[in-house]
Amino acid sequence: MRRILFLLAFTASMFAQDKPAVTAACGSKDIQFDVKKDGAQHSLSQPEPGKARVYFVQDFGQTQCFGHCGITVRMGLNGSWVGANEDNSYFSILVDPGEHHLCATPQSWNLKRLVGLAHFTAEAGKTYYFRTRLFGEQNQQLIDLLPIDSDLATYLITSYPLSVSHPKP
Repeated sequence: MRRILFLLAFTASMFAQDKPAVTAACGSKDIQFDVKKDGAQHSLSQPEPGKARVYFVQDFGQTQCFGHCGITVRMGLNGSWVGANEDNSYFSILVDPGEHHLCATPQSWNLKRLVGLAHFTAEAGKTYYFRTRLFGEQNQQLIDLLPIDSDLATYLITSYPLSVSHPKP
């Protein structure tokens, strides 16, 4: 009986630890974004004094759909949504120095349970790059949210359109 109680307590604590990470990074489940892509924008911006810049690049590579696939991924920072990317695109934000928790989760398909999490410590004057990718087949779907090298980020940003997103009313 003690073993069963120990296993139940251990399992419950594992699941309890999972929730704070998502809460610390993601925003409200109810917020959805409208996304437009600006194909004329393909440039990198420097951080403002006293701030760091964070780029979010959604990289699905070449896909089987033609034109618009409609895959929108919301990006969260410290418990609030900061924007969204659709298909292959990017956007950036300014952040204060310090530790930050990131979240990526699709708002489309039936993949809302997929969550990518990461954290980093920002320094003023520096630029950080994170890439989201969805992987999957019929029976398995995954989302990655990983830091990437500035050379790869520059290549992707100059290849993909700027994502301009607004929360839906």
